[in-house]
Amino acid sequence: MADKVSSRGRPLAGVLSLIWAYARLNASMMMEYRASFVSQVIGMFVNDGLWLVFWALYFARFPVVRGWQQHDVFMLWAVVTLAYGLAMGLFGNALRLAYLIMQGQLDYYLVMPKDVLVHALLGRMYFTAWGDVLFGFLVFGIFGHPTPARLAVFFTASVLSGLIMLSFAVLAHSLAFFLGSSQALSNQVMNALIHFSTYPTSLFQGVTKIILYTVIPAAFVSGLPVSLLRQFSWKMLGILAGAALVTAVLAYWVFRAGLSRYTSGNLVNLQG
Repeated sequence: MADKVSSRGRPLAGVLSLIWAYARLNASMMMEYRASFVSQVIGMFVNDGLWLVFWALYFARFPVVRGWQQHDVFMLWAVVTLAYGLAMGLFGNALRLAYLIMQGQLDYYLVMPKDVLVHALLGRMYFTAWGDVLFGFLVFGIFGHPTPARLAVFFTASVLSGLIMLSFAVLAHSLAFFLGSSQALSNQVMNALIHFSTYPTSLFQGVTKIILYTVIPAAFVSGLPVSLLRQFSWKMLGILAGAALVTAVLAYWVFRAGLSRYTSGNLVNLQG
């Protein structure tokens, strides 16, 4: 099983090796349910496509929305879907972390080599997320005026956005350590990030805009990457990378603080 994989060697190399090993093993398990996997990917792809149809119809009537044009919104969706797909496709347990905590199922990961959080997140892939990955690349390929340089910016920005999404999911679901049964609340907080990320940031003003740059970092997930695709800036890329790093460090710290409060569910089940 994927849960048996461990990492060795240098920290970064070990983590990358661990991710690759889990990805291969989880992919092999997905292929055992190929029909279900394909249907879920197609379903998510169609769902994303319907949103683009909605925005296309909207911009046919209103060509510009507070400085955003149809192309900008399409790039927003390309970034958000790729970011979400990469984050949850590889680290699917991020969306189940509160459940694992409440059911005592972190016990299994506590006896594994470092790191508990990395092992827990990698324990499952979120199948439908791969439809988002496909959709993101396809939309960029069709509407993003792709060149090698723009593709590099698009992919880098999406990876950083995905890291923010993943870290925010860890933060939201770590509430279970402190509040008890908080799965519904954690899901609502995560859904708020996704919801706000799929709309032009210029639509929000005042306190709401401040919230989207702090408490719910949706502006970093979508608005900043779109600005990078409009006009590349090393400073802007540095801000996005900094936001991703800060969010990741905060998520890791909160998870570790919560782990110290974790009450074992006595569900350790070592298998030979």
